[in-house]
Amino acid sequence: MDGPGLPGTPTEDDARIVAHVDMDCFYAACERLREPALDGEPLVVGMGFEPGESHGAVATASYEAREYGVDSAMAITEALDRLPRKVDAVEDPDLSVEDAGFYRPVDMGFYESVSEDVREILHDHAGVVREVSIDEAYLDVTDEIEWKNADEWGRRIKTEIEESVGVAASVGVAPTMSAAKVASDHDKPDGLVVIEPGEVRPFFADLPVEEVHGVGPVTAAELAELDVETAGDLAAADPDVLEDRFGERGLEIYGYARGEDDREVTPRGKPKSLSRESAFTEATSDPDEVADRVRSLADSVADRATSKDALYQTIGIKVVTPPFDVNTRARSLPGPVDEPPLVEEVALDLLSEFEGERVRKVGVRVSKLSFAAGEQASLGGFGGEGNDAPEASDAADEAGIPDDTPSEGQATLAGTWAESADGADTDSSRRLDGQTTIEDFCR
Repeated sequence: MDGPGLPGTPTEDDARIVAHVDMDCFYAACERLREPALDGEPLVVGMGFEPGESHGAVATASYEAREYGVDSAMAITEALDRLPRKVDAVEDPDLSVEDAGFYRPVDMGFYESVSEDVREILHDHAGVVREVSIDEAYLDVTDEIEWKNADEWGRRIKTEIEESVGVAASVGVAPTMSAAKVASDHDKPDGLVVIEPGEVRPFFADLPVEEVHGVGPVTAAELAELDVETAGDLAAADPDVLEDRFGERGLEIYGYARGEDDREVTPRGKPKSLSRESAFTEATSDPDEVADRVRSLADSVADRATSKDALYQTIGIKVVTPPFDVNTRARSLPGPVDEPPLVEEVALDLLSEFEGERVRKVGVRVSKLSFAAGEQASLGGFGGEGNDAPEASDAADEAGIPDDTPSEGQATLAGTWAESADGADTDSSRRLDGQTTIEDFCR
């Protein structure tokens, strides 16, 4: 590793292999799944552009929309000034149809369903995964690959995400979490950058200082007052001066610029749900084929729950019909159980509603997980009157929304896996009160 390392920093011989997977303009990519005609068009996802609405913000702007100056977190009124809606331009002779774009409202439930598909792939490719938002995660693949295979591994996971889910990801691989995040941002969109041990500091040398993980606009401006303009300048700065100016965070970003970061990739506690999904090569209306697939998924999910000593109280399915309509159904049990046959029985019963429909993808999910020791709930009451209608607390399950989704009063455009623990910049433009802001999502 370049330069003297901090205590616990891996050496070149035992460096971890960390990947950061970041979905490109994720909300816009999801909307294009539903409407392929939006491919290549300027697309803005946000709130406030609908008739009667006067306030709102941009959640995601596609790269085509960015060419018109539209960006994440921008007021929707400003976005409309820079990029009028197509529907308005068609009716207004003073507007150019060619210089107009498409606007779509945020549909978090749909984005979560696509995110789950991506998440399944990530867990298939790494033993340790830390999801930090709806569209990004860190993976420790030290035990899965060697450095000589890192580029091939990165291309393989990118290809599987694009072919199986239909969205593009940028991947960065490096010996530290902070360097991996910088690598994934470096060649967006659809990028793949591998920084091997010993190459972190040279790679960082000429990068603008704000590209260092943990450095936002406010910190960058303060660093400029110290004549620190690049990551190389930061790596060569006097650590005592940085500590005096920024406290412990000054030493933290100094270490990141030098490739020193001893944080380990750790999962975010116990899962709140477990699911498996599978797509058909072509949409099918064969009920036997669909049912067989659901049986296989139900067995897989139940086995995973048993292996994790997890009890579940809600069993649900997801059925995707052409072109990309996501339908979810769920049933709550009297209490948490570990009953694999029941998962299959309930899943097939819920599936019967879709008999005769063309199906392109199915999924099975168990949620409201419990890891507490003790006897599971009696099944005597299952199937009784009222069990098909979930209680108010199960509304999220019925809607197909993961259990860790914030309540209505807490939800943010950033999604449901937000956190601020991974060396997050404390500048208000980046994160506030532990929540990831919308501008973190589409870089």
